[in-house]
Amino acid sequence: MKKNFCSLGYLQLAFGFTLLVSCTAIGQMREISGTVTENNLPVKGVSVFQQGSDTVALTNASGKYIVQVSGENPVLIFRHPDYGERRVSVKEKSILNVSLSLTDKTTSVGEVVLNAGYYKVKERESTGSIARVTAKDIKNQPVNNVLSAIAGRMAGVDIVQNTGTPGGGFDVRIRGRNSLRTYQTTGLDGNSPLYVIDGVPVPSLHEYKSGLSDGVIPYGDTNPLNFMNPDDIVSIEVLKDADATSIYGSRGANGVILVTTKKGSKGKTTAKLTSSWGIGQFANLPKMMSTEEYINMRRLAFSNDGISDYPSYEYDINGTWDSSRSTNWQKYFVGNRAEYSNVQLGVSGGGEHTSFSLAGSHHEETTVFPGNYRYKKNGFNASMEHTSTDRKFKLTFTAYYATQNNVLPPRDFNQVYASLSPNAPDLYNNGVLNWENSTFHNPRAAATRTYISKNENLSANVVLNYKLGSGLSINLNTGYVNNETKEQQIYPKTYYDPAYHIGSERSVLRKASMLNKSWMVEPQLNYEKKQGVHHWTALVGVSFQDQRSENLTLMGRGFPSDELIYNLSSAASVTTENAYQFTYRYQAVYARLNYGLKDRYFINLSGRRDGSSRFGPDRRFANFGAVGMAWLFSKENFLKDRSWLTLGKLRASYGVTGNDQIGDYQFFDTYSSTSGSYNGYTGMLPNRLYSKDFGWEVTRKLEAAMEWSLFKDRLFLSAAWYRNTGSNQLLGITLPATTGFASVLGNMDATVLNTGTEVVVQTSILDTKNWKWSVGFNITFPKDRLLSFPDLENSSYKNYFEIGKSTSLRKLYHYNGIDPVTGLYTFEDFNSDGVINSDDRQITKELRQYWYGGIQNTLQYKNWAFSMLLRLSRQNISNIYASEGYMGLMGNKSRAYLDYWTPENPGAQFQKPSAGYDNEALTANSLFMESDATVSDTFTLRLKNISLSYTVPNDSNKRLSTILFLQGQNMLTLSNYKGINPEFNLAGYVSPLRVISFGISMTY
Repeated sequence: MKKNFCSLGYLQLAFGFTLLVSCTAIGQMREISGTVTENNLPVKGVSVFQQGSDTVALTNASGKYIVQVSGENPVLIFRHPDYGERRVSVKEKSILNVSLSLTDKTTSVGEVVLNAGYYKVKERESTGSIARVTAKDIKNQPVNNVLSAIAGRMAGVDIVQNTGTPGGGFDVRIRGRNSLRTYQTTGLDGNSPLYVIDGVPVPSLHEYKSGLSDGVIPYGDTNPLNFMNPDDIVSIEVLKDADATSIYGSRGANGVILVTTKKGSKGKTTAKLTSSWGIGQFANLPKMMSTEEYINMRRLAFSNDGISDYPSYEYDINGTWDSSRSTNWQKYFVGNRAEYSNVQLGVSGGGEHTSFSLAGSHHEETTVFPGNYRYKKNGFNASMEHTSTDRKFKLTFTAYYATQNNVLPPRDFNQVYASLSPNAPDLYNNGVLNWENSTFHNPRAAATRTYISKNENLSANVVLNYKLGSGLSINLNTGYVNNETKEQQIYPKTYYDPAYHIGSERSVLRKASMLNKSWMVEPQLNYEKKQGVHHWTALVGVSFQDQRSENLTLMGRGFPSDELIYNLSSAASVTTENAYQFTYRYQAVYARLNYGLKDRYFINLSGRRDGSSRFGPDRRFANFGAVGMAWLFSKENFLKDRSWLTLGKLRASYGVTGNDQIGDYQFFDTYSSTSGSYNGYTGMLPNRLYSKDFGWEVTRKLEAAMEWSLFKDRLFLSAAWYRNTGSNQLLGITLPATTGFASVLGNMDATVLNTGTEVVVQTSILDTKNWKWSVGFNITFPKDRLLSFPDLENSSYKNYFEIGKSTSLRKLYHYNGIDPVTGLYTFEDFNSDGVINSDDRQITKELRQYWYGGIQNTLQYKNWAFSMLLRLSRQNISNIYASEGYMGLMGNKSRAYLDYWTPENPGAQFQKPSAGYDNEALTANSLFMESDATVSDTFTLRLKNISLSYTVPNDSNKRLSTILFLQGQNMLTLSNYKGINPEFNLAGYVSPLRVISFGISMTY
């Protein structure tokens, strides 16, 4: 009998929660209004709020505001990024006019309010590790995913773009990998962070992949933020330590990325139009051999193999193809210019109680590939916020709808150009695909297998808030996500050489659809109380989430004509390749208690009990929690009068989080249908054994940090040390062959340790009326190692891991150089048996980062603004020798390979060429690709982003603001890396492009 996952205990809790709210008394408040000016001119956009309250009012275009206050003698805070902060005691006043000044402007680091997900907290009172990037850092950048814009801006957050092809994914690591489950070890990544957009968790979309896009998008992997327009985002907060993430329970084990979109502001209606256009190129491409160099290398390869009579199928060298012909295939296939265009129109405004925001955008970009490949994205964002006249009730509605249409080749052309010899025939002959009398497999024929992806995403969020009085308030957060992707790939008859007389009866259409629907409801009760030197805040809530997925892959074969190939009903036969339905349910109870004493000592307790349908009935629920503490030592009597110290804080945290990123139904014994039938019946095959006892992976996180803000916030320093221990690893446990299964999923007593140090420096060097200059620097020193793994040497993971080493490593042969006599690579024979085999793979190379960071420089002079972001890293990574393949076969190589061995060049870098007929040369080359020569210690300095903007003066119309801007992305890379892109290490895929764009932004 199945257990009902929606347990009675949750229903009782919800009932009691409602009863508690309904019995709470309502307090009293009063209204304060006024005007904010500077030199007798109104100032718009000033944040006005009571000290200790999260309710914020904004001044309108006339500088007017209305705000609710409570208590005796409340203090109002007036804050604007261009002016000095003002704190004014209200006393008995009901009208309070305030004047701001530029001369006493401060950047109060400690007063910044951070979004921590279920609550907000001032930065100076925060006990957890939360990194933040705002809209001013990411606006107008020529990227289609905001992750590209924030890479390098936050310590402890490593972001790598997987491909320069639009629609691809990102490898995001927040303080390393806590799980051993990666694409290489299990086919599923268990280290992805949780994405939350306006309070709604976004499905990871990793559970099912059709495989149709694998040839052009690494792992067929996309990213949950692909559908968003970066200009719609107002801020991104990244939660890193246990204190910040444990309230998200199992979903926060790998960190949490909180995205907040732009909302409307009170005042006159404002319209904003932004338009930009840019071009992109594949940068740092290697120089390839010329035809003469290539032919000489090929002839020498045959000579080295003892072959003087070239085989009939070696067309590039036996005279079939013109040996004097030369084509730059690299330039043709990946050397084109990609075009970018982006248009966004937004309208926002509102009255005293209601504000709104509407925005629409269109983004379009092409690829560096030849052909009409194009990515289009349309987005619409709407938000509305309403507050009742008594300021007790607040409703916030946000909706985001986007469509994506992506047309790509079936295979990344970066995998194609090097496979062609420079004297290969023309691709077309009089406009028709050229097969050169069946001697040439035309790559443009393969490209006719076009891949098309269409995606629709709807994300909606409604938040209801009611202030009950006496410090109590109730929230109801609801969200809905609908994500549908439809893919298709064709295999037309044009893929085949016409000489084989293959027609549309062999044409194929493959179609896949992936539908993912998710809803969540989270009622939450909040409490806040101040009494003398004591300050209490607390919350308790319940989370219900239901996620359903439907996935289907069909194949149609045999069409009357290729004109009908996109019509599945025209196929002679239709086969269901895959059909899956998944249901994921998640429930939790969470709570937080924060206590502040004397505005200097803070302790934060958070806990959560999670339930996930991804585990068996005996291990379905688990408890997680954390404790964080902070001490504002700058408030102590012996330091509080020091003019040079604005803020000084010590903080520490410890907690436990879980991880359920294993996919659905992994504990069930599952079956799949056979590909054939017997007597008209389809059979069943067992896929997985039942395993009711496996449970949550567990990560224990410890952190200690110190923060300083000096010289009136002109210099901010932060140093943090962390230690994350991931245990109870979910991996396949090896089984005897007699069971019929290679492994069964279960918890292993394996432990992964991630430690590191993060340093952040921010400084305001100049801050005058005309000049502003600030510099930010962050650096992270990460280290990971495998602490334990029972019986590793006898498991199937022995070639992936080693105790005491990084979880990303390669076991390799030791390269000894080139034999000066034979001209072949040589390797260390560790067991001295005279044979180089797997027993000699004794060298372990850790593929790890030693450190990474970024330097951000911002300079402003009057109406001009300039910013620059540098990304730095040092790491051990695989170089091009691990994937370049054999030298001497048909297919061009980079000019670096011209340094090959000959009797006249005994000190060469590469062995003598071989045409593939010398087994010793082939073996030596295979061993070389698995040797320590293929791993490099690499330093990289990259100019990640550069921006120049000019605000056009407009004295005749104060309401019109015009900004012209020029942006560059991935502009320059300096590195000792042997390859194209040291940050991008996936062979055969186009790396992120160098993009330059310019545009205009007009606000009225």
